[in-house]
Amino acid sequence: MLQVCLNGPRGSADGAVVPLTPEAMAESAARAVAAGATDVHVHPKSPCGDDSLSPKVLAPTLEAIRARVPVPVPVGVTTGAWAEPEPAARLARVRSWAALPSLPDHASVNWHEEGAEEIAAALMELGVGVEAGIWSGTDGAARFARSPLGPRVLRVLAEVTDTSADTAEDTAHALLADLGSTHGRPVLLHGEGGGAWPVLRLAGRLGLATRIGLEDTLLLPDGQRAASNAQLVTAGLAQYAPRR
Repeated sequence: MLQVCLNGPRGSADGAVVPLTPEAMAESAARAVAAGATDVHVHPKSPCGDDSLSPKVLAPTLEAIRARVPVPVPVGVTTGAWAEPEPAARLARVRSWAALPSLPDHASVNWHEEGAEEIAAALMELGVGVEAGIWSGTDGAARFARSPLGPRVLRVLAEVTDTSADTAEDTAHALLADLGSTHGRPVLLHGEGGGAWPVLRLAGRLGLATRIGLEDTLLLPDGQRAASNAQLVTAGLAQYAPRR
């Protein structure tokens, strides 16, 4: 599985190729799926360009993407604390998604963030799949190992936050060791910045799902600036060689 991460918390300062409006996200998602992506992860944006968990922002984003992306390609969103820093307010936002005309297929929950268990439980009550975000350099793996919700998550999103091309692969191995059995759930392994491509190649060698897109890197493997998410997906598939 290759997930495309369309935009992340990036904004206009990161360049015009980063999709920030529902229409731009839908266009980018459609082209990335046509290039071979099998899953979509997106950060819906407010009119000011900030990540938002508001149903008023999610609804048009999901509607636009689903109008362009063929079924059954899943579409997921973030619940990152930066979008709503106060845990109780973040939980209320997620619960308000019950009024959405169409729910996301999945949502990422960063397990090291305060209130993660409550957010995950609320998503499960809504019938939204949970990607358990476990970041290197945090206590997320230890918290997840103790979580009674662990066996119920859709998958583990193992995120290598080490952005050095020289050390990201070692950090990825350490993170996977910390994760252990992950409650028997599948793992999607990915990196960011300078670590994005080494970790993607490692995921291929280990037979794990992975992701690529403008959230994780603005650069192609050769260091040139990426023109689109679709171009990153094409390059990702060329770099990714799952174990047979």
